[in-house]
Amino acid sequence: MQKQPVHTVVGGAHLFRRDTAAKLGRIAARYLDRYAADPAALAHALGNRPRPEIAEALPPETAEAVHRRVRAKLEREPVECFLIDFEDGFGARPEAEEDEAATATAAEVAAGAAAGSLPPSLGIRIKSLSETTGGRALRTLELFLAALARTGGELPDGFTVLLPKIVDAGQVERLAGALDRLEATLGLPENRVGIDLMIETPQSLVAPDGRIAVPGLVAAAGGRCRTVHLGAYDLTGAVAVAAEAQTLGHPLCDMARQLLQLSLGGSGVRLADGATNVLPVEPHRGTAEISPAERAENAAVVHEAWRLHYADVRRSLNQGFYQSWDLHPAQLVSRYAAVFSFFLEGLDAAASRLDRFVSAAGQAVLTGSVFDDEASGQGLLNFFLRGLASGALTAEEAARSGLTPAELETRSFPAILADRGKTLPQRPERRGG
Repeated sequence: MQKQPVHTVVGGAHLFRRDTAAKLGRIAARYLDRYAADPAALAHALGNRPRPEIAEALPPETAEAVHRRVRAKLEREPVECFLIDFEDGFGARPEAEEDEAATATAAEVAAGAAAGSLPPSLGIRIKSLSETTGGRALRTLELFLAALARTGGELPDGFTVLLPKIVDAGQVERLAGALDRLEATLGLPENRVGIDLMIETPQSLVAPDGRIAVPGLVAAAGGRCRTVHLGAYDLTGAVAVAAEAQTLGHPLCDMARQLLQLSLGGSGVRLADGATNVLPVEPHRGTAEISPAERAENAAVVHEAWRLHYADVRRSLNQGFYQSWDLHPAQLVSRYAAVFSFFLEGLDAAASRLDRFVSAAGQAVLTGSVFDDEASGQGLLNFFLRGLASGALTAEEAARSGLTPAELETRSFPAILADRGKTLPQRPERRGG
């Protein structure tokens, strides 16, 4: 299975090009240069008047490493997952225009695959399968896949279709059935196209009889479901939460995240949190020279949006959601700052605990005041795997865990213990009473 990306970047299908990921990285780098040019400036941007939901601002001792790694990430791999949007980001357009966009976007994907310019993960969001837009959604899907097949291009690894505004399992079954037919028609392997689910209606979270609805939706995907995403704003809006209170920190979103975790834990389906909709958009733009006061206002607006996004990402990480959404290229700065600081701040404690636990041959152990058993051992291993995959941690830092690169590659704490057990001295067998 592919590594889980730290984010999903969403953009309208009419704007997608083969080099979109690199372009977004260049825009984000300009924001970094303009509003957080050095580690101290980044720490100030993210830590001035920190919000109460952040345990602490970006610490000075990690600011230099975070700043350096954010810049490198924007140059090397600015986008980990991109979602080509035919729904909210595309809007309601004439039929012919969406037909054209579906085929043109497929051509750009094929060209990007040939050039090696696509992000590691890619997908599309179709319109909902309601009576009003269902036919349109499936036509777009068919046109896109058929056009990509005609170019001779292959679907990117891990390619998924995101289904929004789900109200019942029948909609998921309809999409899975359409993909079955398209794969057969286009000569694609079975289950080549994954399905992602957007949980953004009350019906998709809780069924009419009171059961948690999500497992049934996952089952309706017929083994295709890869990731379940939380749509915070539609969900809170659907239950009459006031617009200004529709945030990722709303108690309803906390409850929804917990229900998703509890109902899908151990299923292999990944979870993704929603987006921060307050964007770092400069109020004074254009080619004309702006005044010092306007530049200061631009910086204040961008910094405040970064702080909110930083807080939201850190909350998601603390709650066990390692992926969430980004809507603006400048959010890549606060995204990676939050992800990298999360792993760097937890490195010392995690390395000490994992090294001590493995050295004890998997026997439950007390490290300081923390009790670790096998379940926490896998959690500590996952910490290093996610940190390495995102670029937050280096191989040298991961080695502080006491594990070799080969052991990390197993991704299994029981397997590591079993392998080490082969070389551990055996305890003499006790005889008698």
